[in-house]
Amino acid sequence: MLAGMLADNADSLSSILGWVSLACWIVVYSPQIYENYSLQSGEGLSVLFVVIWLLGDLCNLFGAMLAHLLPTVIIIAVYYTLCDMVLLVQIYYYRWRGANCDAEEAPLLPGNRSGNSTSDIVPTRVLVLRYLAALIFVFATGVLAWWISLNTEKVEEPPHHPTAAVRWTVQIFGWASAVLYLGSRIPQIFKNMHTHCEGLSPALFFFAITGNLTYSASIIAKSTDRDYLITNASWLAGSALTVFLDLIVLGQFVYYRSLYVARQNAGAS
Repeated sequence: MLAGMLADNADSLSSILGWVSLACWIVVYSPQIYENYSLQSGEGLSVLFVVIWLLGDLCNLFGAMLAHLLPTVIIIAVYYTLCDMVLLVQIYYYRWRGANCDAEEAPLLPGNRSGNSTSDIVPTRVLVLRYLAALIFVFATGVLAWWISLNTEKVEEPPHHPTAAVRWTVQIFGWASAVLYLGSRIPQIFKNMHTHCEGLSPALFFFAITGNLTYSASIIAKSTDRDYLITNASWLAGSALTVFLDLIVLGQFVYYRSLYVARQNAGAS
């Protein structure tokens, strides 16, 4: 009985964390899409970053389809892919429009304010409160979604038993997406050294970190069985290592923000 209760609690915790992760990934693109729209420029993003991320999402989508995952999982994977395409369209649209404008009317050029997309620096206290509120929001949304799913009648799906070839193919797509997600961050990190994170939304990486951490935790919370962890190793590796690179990007935001504040203070004195 005790083992059954522990298993039920583990399943519930895993499900809650999974829904929280899903809530993060649904909103992760919104801040950057809005940032590009506000600046009428997509130059804060590395094109390679978006393209490689798109390829990773495509591998994730194909893997989900081959594994016959839930339709909602496949729909979310399609949503990710579409959002990547929106970012690419924004980048090239604003470039095309900028090429047809006079120099004074061209979109905001990167690197001119050391990582700030507005003329005034937002106070650190306000930023902390904003991100804390965002964190509470996604966790509350995830818990609510879990509760709704728990109280919704489920239609039993017939068990699906993929062949060995399909299982290997799914694993290949899983590892490919993990490598691509990792590789996508590298060109963005180098671009930030030149643009000082100008035109880049830190919320994109904040939600990505939260989404990856809760996703990894949902896998581990469900089971620590060796075979289970090996099966999910590609998703765990991709999530955990991507968090490390995303923290580097957030570190760049903090560094260039501090440089800008110091420069402003020096100019005012």
